[in-house]
Amino acid sequence: MNKPRYSLSRRLAIILMVLAMPIFVLSLNSFFQLSKGLIHKEILKHSSSVLNTTVQNVVRYMKSVETAAKSNVWLIEENFNPDSLQVISRRIVRLNNSVLSCSVSAEPNAFPEYGRYFSVYSVNEGDTILTVLEPDFEYFEKSWYKTAIHTGKPSWVDPFSDFYAGTINYNDAIASYCIPLRPNGRHIAGVVSADFSFSRLAETILANNHPYPSSYYMLLGRDGRYLVHPNTSLLFKKTIFTENDSIENDDIFFLGHEMTAGNRGITHVMLDNKEFHVCYAPIPGTHWSLALVTPEDEVLMEYRHMGYLMAVLVILGLLLIWWLTMRVVKNNIQPVRQLLEITTKMAEGNYNEIIPRSSGKDVIAQLQNSFADMQESIVAHMEEVKRTAEQVELENKELEETTQRAQQADQEKRHFVRHVLRQIRMPLNIIEGMADVLRTRTLSHDEAEVVIDTMKLNVARLRRRLLMLYDSSEARMTEHSEHQRNADVPCNELAQESIAFMLSTHKGMNVHFESDLPDSQCIRTNHFYLMSSLTELLHNSAKYSDGKHIAMRVTQTEKTVRFIVEDKGKGLPAEWQDLILQPFKQLDEESPGFGLGLPLVKRHVTSLDGNLFYDSDYKEGCRIIVEMPKD
Repeated sequence: MNKPRYSLSRRLAIILMVLAMPIFVLSLNSFFQLSKGLIHKEILKHSSSVLNTTVQNVVRYMKSVETAAKSNVWLIEENFNPDSLQVISRRIVRLNNSVLSCSVSAEPNAFPEYGRYFSVYSVNEGDTILTVLEPDFEYFEKSWYKTAIHTGKPSWVDPFSDFYAGTINYNDAIASYCIPLRPNGRHIAGVVSADFSFSRLAETILANNHPYPSSYYMLLGRDGRYLVHPNTSLLFKKTIFTENDSIENDDIFFLGHEMTAGNRGITHVMLDNKEFHVCYAPIPGTHWSLALVTPEDEVLMEYRHMGYLMAVLVILGLLLIWWLTMRVVKNNIQPVRQLLEITTKMAEGNYNEIIPRSSGKDVIAQLQNSFADMQESIVAHMEEVKRTAEQVELENKELEETTQRAQQADQEKRHFVRHVLRQIRMPLNIIEGMADVLRTRTLSHDEAEVVIDTMKLNVARLRRRLLMLYDSSEARMTEHSEHQRNADVPCNELAQESIAFMLSTHKGMNVHFESDLPDSQCIRTNHFYLMSSLTELLHNSAKYSDGKHIAMRVTQTEKTVRFIVEDKGKGLPAEWQDLILQPFKQLDEESPGFGLGLPLVKRHVTSLDGNLFYDSDYKEGCRIIVEMPKD
């Protein structure tokens, strides 16, 4: 029994080693050859990402200076006087950490009491902010002043150094954002400039985003002049072109031309017999270009460690092959062991264990597949029994729900029938009582008129309720599912007819009418159904308000005519504003009516291609708007 197992193990080990070793060696060799290019590509991608992040940080830093100047221009223009300009200049420096200094300079003789020149200058000196008046400072030829005057719009000015502002000596490079001032709204009366320090920019932003120990940033101006560079002796005195020979250092000249042209890219250059790769990108809104310079040997430092990695991979690979060999031998007998464990659990009643199928052709594989077929048959039978039980349970639940709905519908039907009988019985009882009065008593003419009016009123109410029931019936809905718009109806006349009809059945009511439309304004609609709808809205307002503050207003939009019915009453709660448009819904079940008025009005208006909606912004009562198309 042991000899076949040992022979199988040895044969499998030899086969796997013969197959795996060539593939393993070729894969490692390909990996080693491609790793340099992949690492280099990833490093360039990472450097470009770091540069883009740094550019965005520089832009945000400059934007904070722009915002500091722009947000105070209106204040300067509204308070363009010597005292206010000093206060505002100091305020800009004090409230904005990014602003190193700020100056406000006026046109010649803007303030005669100060002579030809007037310039206010504030600078942040660390612990204090110094503000001075520069009476003899000739600023008219300064680039930050001339640029704003000539262009007439805000702009950045190329950086400059050795700037003297009166008694203040500031020997550092700064860049200015200049904005022309127009106190009277038209003519330029001066310039405000906000400045930031390049040394502070380098310390706060450029010094903190280095992907490699020896990498650094280089910022060039429009002429290739160094604005930021680790070698401070080059700053603002030399350009990238004057420091290098165009023939020997053609790669650096190419870099300089690319950066001064505002292009974006990646290139390699030689500096001091050492190769560097350079990522460069322009600073938006300026003529400056920022470059991230990284030594090539630091970029490929990981590649030099590939030899060590290769040795480790070879050792790990051999160990892996040995482990795989042992696993192959073990897996040859694993199906039998696994089949024994699963069949044992199935014998104990656990049918959730799944017997895997085998693609082999040996006896063990056939046995395993036979057990798998048997398990699938048992599981399928149990699933069928389970589905049958679930279907029976579902049908029982549906039957129970249907029974409950039938009982509820029967209860609602009985309630509705009682409600209808009560609503019909009330006017019938009144008519019957009035008839008894006429039959049994001799009345005066005035008394007879009152009785007759009462009977007519209740007959009208009874007729209205019966028509409403008929109108809501299925046959009526089928017959008049879409009303014919067959007449040109005057809007004001229709509204007044609706008011008159409502007042004929509601004595003592008061309806205010107003219209923005001429009497000749007509719409194409169905006179009967639209008048019935408006009358029903007026009826509801009379029923649910004091009857003294009902209003009918007729207005128009570009494409529609609006009939607005409003009253001063208790209105509708927010949760009822949609329910009230559903049939048989009543806010107060004891109130007269069937809960069909507004739903029928909604149906009629919709059939006439109109719309009805409740104005929830109206808080003094209830306001309902009927909107009909003009065409």
